[in-house]
Amino acid sequence: MSLTLYLLRHGQTALSRDDVFCGSGLDPELTPEGLQMAHAFAAAYRAKPWLAVYSSGLRRAVDTARPLCDALGITGQVRPDLNEIGYGKWEGQTRENVDREYHDDYVSWLADPAWHAPNAGELAITVATRSLRVIDEIKCQFADGNILIVSHKATIRIVLCSLLGIDVGRFRYRLGCPVGAVSVVEFSLEGPLLHSLADRSHLSASLQALPGT
Repeated sequence: MSLTLYLLRHGQTALSRDDVFCGSGLDPELTPEGLQMAHAFAAAYRAKPWLAVYSSGLRRAVDTARPLCDALGITGQVRPDLNEIGYGKWEGQTRENVDREYHDDYVSWLADPAWHAPNAGELAITVATRSLRVIDEIKCQFADGNILIVSHKATIRIVLCSLLGIDVGRFRYRLGCPVGAVSVVEFSLEGPLLHSLADRSHLSASLQALPGT
């Protein structure tokens, strides 16, 4: 048996529903539908043998992890290094507003977020460095088994790019990660192997059809 990571994006929040920038600088709670997503994941995956559950320090991730932790009777491990990318002055703003107020910086960020940060925000390469510290911690502690990591849209995609040899600067354009989606990576003898990307089959059709990102 190999070490297998399940990277779950948190459930819906009001800001994900409205498609505004929501990074580590904002800490919204789950909507009722977002909480349903968390419970749907727990119901679908509780029978799997889990060794540990990790989450970011933001409550949308902690609250998404909680139903599975409660079902298993274990305590989730909170790691702030799994927090979402920091969007700085863009936090809480729409893309249209950011494009209007910070046009040149926004264009540079769209071109290569690895090395161009949001205004007063965080580079994608910095997110890669901090989030991979948690991955390394897990690999040192567990040689095999299933580990759940509950994190965020940009952070999960950055982790996946880093593990799979994809340019981190392309994270926005190579991988999807809607709310409530889980991606699975196995650490095989040949290296990280992607088993599934942004799977939402555990969600009902109505939850999958909700607006937003």
